[in-house]
Amino acid sequence: MADRMTQPELESYLWGAAIILRGLVDAGDYKQYIFPLLFYKRLSDVWDAEYADAFAETHDKEYAEQMANERFVIPAKAHWKNVREKAKDVGKAIQNAFRSIETANPDRLDGIFGDAPWTNKERLPDHTLKNLLEHFAKQSLSLANVPEDELGNGYEFLIKKFADDSGHTAQEFYTNRTVVHLMVQMLEPKPGEKIYDPTCGTGGMLISALDEVKRKGGEYRTLKLYGQERNHMTASIARMNLALHGVDDFAIARGDTLERPAFTEKDRLATFDVVLANPPYSIKQWNREAWTSDSWGRNFLGTPPQGRADYAFFQHILKSLDKGGRCAILFPHGVLFRKEEADMRQKLVDADLVDCVLGLGANLFYNSPMEACVVICRNNKPAKRRGHVIFIDAVNEVTRERSMSYLKPEHQQRVADAYHAFKDVEGFAKVASLADIRANDGNLSIPLYVRGKAVSEGKGDYAVNGLKTAIQAWDESSKQLQETVTSLLNDLK
Repeated sequence: MADRMTQPELESYLWGAAIILRGLVDAGDYKQYIFPLLFYKRLSDVWDAEYADAFAETHDKEYAEQMANERFVIPAKAHWKNVREKAKDVGKAIQNAFRSIETANPDRLDGIFGDAPWTNKERLPDHTLKNLLEHFAKQSLSLANVPEDELGNGYEFLIKKFADDSGHTAQEFYTNRTVVHLMVQMLEPKPGEKIYDPTCGTGGMLISALDEVKRKGGEYRTLKLYGQERNHMTASIARMNLALHGVDDFAIARGDTLERPAFTEKDRLATFDVVLANPPYSIKQWNREAWTSDSWGRNFLGTPPQGRADYAFFQHILKSLDKGGRCAILFPHGVLFRKEEADMRQKLVDADLVDCVLGLGANLFYNSPMEACVVICRNNKPAKRRGHVIFIDAVNEVTRERSMSYLKPEHQQRVADAYHAFKDVEGFAKVASLADIRANDGNLSIPLYVRGKAVSEGKGDYAVNGLKTAIQAWDESSKQLQETVTSLLNDLK
């Protein structure tokens, strides 16, 4: 066994576990089995290493066990090696070990392993689970063999691979990381700040904020990370993700953010220095009636239409900002110009909360050619930014690879530089006054300001060149289809 796994070796090792499940489990369900086992193996290997170090010093088994349990308690018979010895009812043994560990660590690990049907032998027979256990047993996941950053990167690799494999469900738990990296560069999180994601998925935005502080040499361990996620398993993955990245001060709550916000203080919403979010787009099933008299005061701009809850999430986020707080939210372009939200948008503009409207290129999201935008708001703008909004048209700042697009570092840098400079850049960025925006009836469509062109509602924010644009879009979608089919055929081979 190698003393230290390289990143490619780690990724191959992790993906090898998923391959064992192919044909038995839908790709979209890989995560509910692989992530808990990975986390379980990590806990056990770290426990073993700390026990060994303590025992080597004292030759006292009781003391060594006490030291190993300081990080996480692993009860008797709940260790990986105990489960690995099982030949029958392996799923039940795994499930019992998970529940035992959760019970022994109620403050940090309660419910963290999720609720996958481990005892369903039709889906996962004993020999398949044995194969999984033996595969994971090939490598040690101790801190010496796989440091926190590297295992965290491996975890992110798996999340992306599961998204690639499942496609149709990917956007539920994975946001294009290059877009997230750009968002955190624009918000510049600082050591000691409280950072929140109200629809956190697997915690990628919170991890990206942590990485940004670390990249700039800040003391990232002073960050306080908070998230809420409706899906039980996805919330568990977020908690595992943060723990495997070495984060100590975090809280991930389960539940619907609009119906039951989890973070409150003295009958008010808790507030944060930074909020990052990619809310579900234009959901139709939500409690609009309750919103009209929201007990948390989140309807200060108004009540969104039933078929589009975007401004409900928007108002929740704005209400969750501290006095000097700032947020970056991924939205569909419709929030910038839809008529049914015009009154709320006008109030938003008049409050001088909007700091930047950024338009992104197409195909940055799984299984969707849509273009999205990032809206950045600040509660207390710097003096030079007050009464103004910078519009950035980054539709061409994108690189395509197979069926997916992404932002290169130079794309991210150009956008971030323009945002921080807060100056006009011909054909790319425009600083508009609130008077300019009011003259357009509060419409925040980017082409109105950067290109000086109107947009037809319902055709997308960049549909300004009529037939030419339509032909280009059709040609691009044809290429995407061809690339996807080719990739599928290669996989089948």
